[in-house]
Amino acid sequence: MPPKAKFTKQEIVDAALSLIRERGTDALTARNLGQQLGSSSRPIFTLYQSMAQLQADVIDAAYALYHDYIARETATGLYPPYKASGMAYIRFAVEETSLFELLFMRKRTQEEIAVGICDPVIIERILQANAITREQAEQLYLEMWICVHGIATMLATSYFTMEWDRISEILTDTYQALREKIQKKGGHA
Repeated sequence: MPPKAKFTKQEIVDAALSLIRERGTDALTARNLGQQLGSSSRPIFTLYQSMAQLQADVIDAAYALYHDYIARETATGLYPPYKASGMAYIRFAVEETSLFELLFMRKRTQEEIAVGICDPVIIERILQANAITREQAEQLYLEMWICVHGIATMLATSYFTMEWDRISEILTDTYQALREKIQKKGGHA
């Protein structure tokens, strides 16, 4: 009979998220996580066969937190839904810097990358707000995402600071310019 689990998977994942928040992504090791739990690393491997399995659950949990940011930002009604998702991405980078790094700034050379980076929910938001084709919406999304990711990364790494009103203005200006260019060309911006 296998040993009884000392912790639940959720407790281990929550401890891993706390560890990452406190000490950064490189701190997620079995030894450090055991210390975070007030234990050895052995109980972790009662529920997980490898650190890779644990890291996958931690990444899923971090994505859930990120999606909560999007839902909360959208629910405020301060911005149109598509813009709210961009503002949430930037807010997540500022408020959850280590989790942002885990999700959006880690090396992907060993991971299988999904074809296309476009979020289908966000593409639908763009299509609902504009008279453009799906291909044009995907192009708009890609170019806006590059802008949003750039701002988020610069804020997360303390490259500069910026007021939320100014961030909002930059996103609006960029969105409007890209949309106008796409609509005029009838193709790529």
